[in-house]
Amino acid sequence: MGFISNRAVKAAGGTVFEKDGTPKASLLRAMERAVEVQRPLVLANIRRLQRKNPGATPEQLVSIVEKHYLNTVTGGGAAVGATAVVPAIGTAAALGLSAAATVGFLEATAFYAQSVAELHGVHLEDPDRSRTMVMAIMLGEEGTAMMQSVAGRGGKPWASSLGGMPSGLMGSVGSSIRKQFMKRIVARQGTAMLGRALPLGIGAVVGGAGNHAMGKGVIKTARRAFGPAPDTISGELAEELRQIPDQP
Repeated sequence: MGFISNRAVKAAGGTVFEKDGTPKASLLRAMERAVEVQRPLVLANIRRLQRKNPGATPEQLVSIVEKHYLNTVTGGGAAVGATAVVPAIGTAAALGLSAAATVGFLEATAFYAQSVAELHGVHLEDPDRSRTMVMAIMLGEEGTAMMQSVAGRGGKPWASSLGGMPSGLMGSVGSSIRKQFMKRIVARQGTAMLGRALPLGIGAVVGGAGNHAMGKGVIKTARRAFGPAPDTISGELAEELRQIPDQP
């Protein structure tokens, strides 16, 4: 999965900020949609990893997914930041590319989080529950506290209870998390967007280092949300993976 997808590229068209400095509605919509990942794509990627790493345990596969995610977001941030060095790239264009990188970062994070969920036996076919999980993980400590308060698991990892939460409760906490997510992510990524647009190579440093730090934060929160990986892949997931045809 590339760092910047076609959907992310669409976010780069035109000016991405209003005159008062706030992100345009089109960018906000793109950022929110970025945390939605189709489950079949996640399963296909896990199957691909299994073929490349026969006999790997869920813990080892999670480690591989973590490394790939961190390399992807770090490299993507630096690559976009480096475009500010090119004389033909103006500030508006650099901001547009940076906006695309922001959407790409969110997509990569959603893909990572949902892959880890599957490997932990958390199968979320409901897009609303999946989206809430991703947003909560990206919120870090704040998201963890909100989910832990409704999971009622006495300090145990909250993610495993997602599938069994009543719809009404999930809808309520999901709405609260969405509001906080959009507020926090706009603040964080708005700064990151401007940083990546800095000229003279500074953007490459800021973009790569910033994404690396945010990626590490996401991994730390995900580990707390899911806890240790199981010893084996669940029977339900194993059967679904077996049904995915091998790609040439």
